[in-house]
Amino acid sequence: MQLHLAPMEGVVNARMRAMLTAIGGIDRCITEFVRITDQLLPARVFHRLCPELEHGCKTPSGTPVYIQLLGGEPNPMAENAARAASLGAIGIDTNFGCPAKCVNRHRGGSVLLDEPELLYQIIKSMRSAVPKSIPVTAKIRLGFNDDSKLIDIVSAISEAGADGLTIHARTKTDGYKPPAHWHQLAKIHSYIDVPVIANGEVWSPRDFLACQQQSGCSDVMLGRGLLARPDLALEIKSLVKGNAYERQQWPHILNLLEALFADSVANCAPRHVGGPIKQWLGYLRREYPQAQQLFEQIKRLNTPADISAALEDHRGYQTVAAA
Repeated sequence: MQLHLAPMEGVVNARMRAMLTAIGGIDRCITEFVRITDQLLPARVFHRLCPELEHGCKTPSGTPVYIQLLGGEPNPMAENAARAASLGAIGIDTNFGCPAKCVNRHRGGSVLLDEPELLYQIIKSMRSAVPKSIPVTAKIRLGFNDDSKLIDIVSAISEAGADGLTIHARTKTDGYKPPAHWHQLAKIHSYIDVPVIANGEVWSPRDFLACQQQSGCSDVMLGRGLLARPDLALEIKSLVKGNAYERQQWPHILNLLEALFADSVANCAPRHVGGPIKQWLGYLRREYPQAQQLFEQIKRLNTPADISAALEDHRGYQTVAAA
């Protein structure tokens, strides 16, 4: 059983991958997508989205990272897959699941699910362009408007030579509205022999077990659930091993937030330093009431000095409350 970190666009960048994998429990990450149109991209684009290329395509804690490509034309996708491989990619994923309208309008992401033959051509061309030693995988949804083409979709990707498939158990039309239809994945195992990873709406160890049971998948990808509970993967691994686990409390999460803020101060323009911490608090407040309190304190603050002072005040208040 493996747990994978979802490639959440605009959220799970290299900084967040490093932080979450350092906590433990994650077996593989995928980058935010590299947008492919009709050109062979320069190396700097791949390095910007996957700085882990400089370190064997692994996070600082040693977790493997695949590079994800998003595009709708076989030849440019193949050329850029080959470029990624030449730069040191250890795995290349293909985004057929993004529901964003701006992406779909330009023939990228989940809109391609209505064209199984095109999916076949894209994966086939990428697989031919990349050394066999480098896995080529895909991430999809159940379909675009509905799941009527699911078997055609997964069959096309499998027959094209994909080495793995992640399925977000909702259609594009479903968006991110609960529930995730994990049971829909169970029917595809008799049609393909490609390893399948289940994704969607796993917020707790109980959700993980239900997802495994209903989908028939051993491996699961975690996204928003891991951002809301940074140690969720650790707890799931402990559950599988039959070990007791004590979840991380707010003081530890606050340490992570302060580390993220320090990194933002060092690497972001001053006007943007508050963005990453506010964004993460938006997920954390689902599980930690203190996250909501801190978010209210800093949501209108923009300068590094003001946000730093608010974090210090929050730390002091939490220390007094715990005494």
